[in-house]
Amino acid sequence: MKNISVKIVNNSHHPLPAYSTIDSAGMDVRAYLPNGPIVLKPMERRLIPTGLHIELPQGYECQIRPRSGLALKHGLTIVNSPGTIDADYRGEIGVILMNLSQDEFVVNDGERICQMVVKEYTCVEWIQTESLSSSERGEGGFGHTGVK
Repeated sequence: MKNISVKIVNNSHHPLPAYSTIDSAGMDVRAYLPNGPIVLKPMERRLIPTGLHIELPQGYECQIRPRSGLALKHGLTIVNSPGTIDADYRGEIGVILMNLSQDEFVVNDGERICQMVVKEYTCVEWIQTESLSSSERGEGGFGHTGVK
């Protein structure tokens, strides 16, 4: 496991994102709703503020992922999952929550709404060519590897 230092501005009154256990990959992030709760109707999506701003080192991204408990128990997900926060973004982190259930869901101030995972990434340098090498799979697409 590699540790990095990341600058963070917390404009909310909630604790910083934190790992629940020593082996957790994601940190819980909380909703910052100083003006009161937000009601998500069935099939509705809303941008939920967090009050957090981060400065990632170059070569890192922050992924915003759904919380499995909210997904299973309440049908909540993140529309653009995983959401990506680039190293050069300095605005407030917002989470696009969507209610896929048939019931309304109330998002309260301080509610844990997502997981945040910071990852190192690699940049691609494209090499344009006229053909690609062959492989066992070839051009087999969707579901191809599961068919016998």
